[in-house]
Amino acid sequence: MSAHARARAARSGARFLDPAVLARIDNLELLARTVVDGFLSGLHRSPYLGFSIDFAEHRPYMPGDDLRRVDWKLFARTDRHYVKLFEAETNANFAVVLDVSGSMAYGSHGVTKMDYARYLAASLAFFSHRQRDRVGLITFRERIVEYVPPSMKHMETVLHVVDRARAEGPGSLAGPLLTVAERLGRRGILALVSDLYREPDEVLDAVGLLRARGHDVLVFHVLDPAERLFPFEDPSGFEDLETGEQIPVIPRRLREAYVGLVREHIEALREGLTARRVDYALLDTAEPLDRALFAYLSARQRLSRPR
Repeated sequence: MSAHARARAARSGARFLDPAVLARIDNLELLARTVVDGFLSGLHRSPYLGFSIDFAEHRPYMPGDDLRRVDWKLFARTDRHYVKLFEAETNANFAVVLDVSGSMAYGSHGVTKMDYARYLAASLAFFSHRQRDRVGLITFRERIVEYVPPSMKHMETVLHVVDRARAEGPGSLAGPLLTVAERLGRRGILALVSDLYREPDEVLDAVGLLRARGHDVLVFHVLDPAERLFPFEDPSGFEDLETGEQIPVIPRRLREAYVGLVREHIEALREGLTARRVDYALLDTAEPLDRALFAYLSARQRLSRPR
């Protein structure tokens, strides 16, 4: 599905996915339900629908699939071939690995990266729970902060932990993700949600630990628009939210070099993660969550194919 098609697909439900609108909803479960229902509503109304909405029970036919498993009744309604999946094929271990270090507290427009990450984590968990996955959550800074192992019974606990998550203190990736790899014995789907404020090599090595254990990994790179565009004008002191260090900056002198470095950082992550067969999505906290949910749904559809 092209970027244009995805935009058309989500338009109907986009109003439910706007971070500024979501910020007015106090109840995280209601927020997650609103996001997921709005997203699916947009898919249902789209003429470009390329997914089976009931993909927990069906997936598109692939060459080599057993024709006896084609759902011919569904074919009669949709003129498309879908294969029936048994519950054992659709259930999976799914866990959100959520960065709660201090840099995630930044926000230039009323919604911080932590806010956006919490909305996304809750929505991904709710979406996966509806697909009858075993849902879990890990939050981390320099080390693991909270660990909720994947389970069919842990949805409320996951939402509770996400709701009370706060961004503070210094962060790391290598140590926490090594712990995640060691704790999650059964392989599954992991969604890493972070601003990835680390050198690309550190990010790639840390995520590589999860891939080496057989996990399917999706990386959601959350950035505030000001972090990418550096729109500041007046000289001022900029504070490192993890260390508290104050740095005097004259924005006009640094903007071009800064924007170039950010672009290089993003490209290095995108290329390195893709080479390691890791799904990567760059997310802007001022934009609706539909891009993240499309990325997740696309990955789930791909991962549902027999290995």
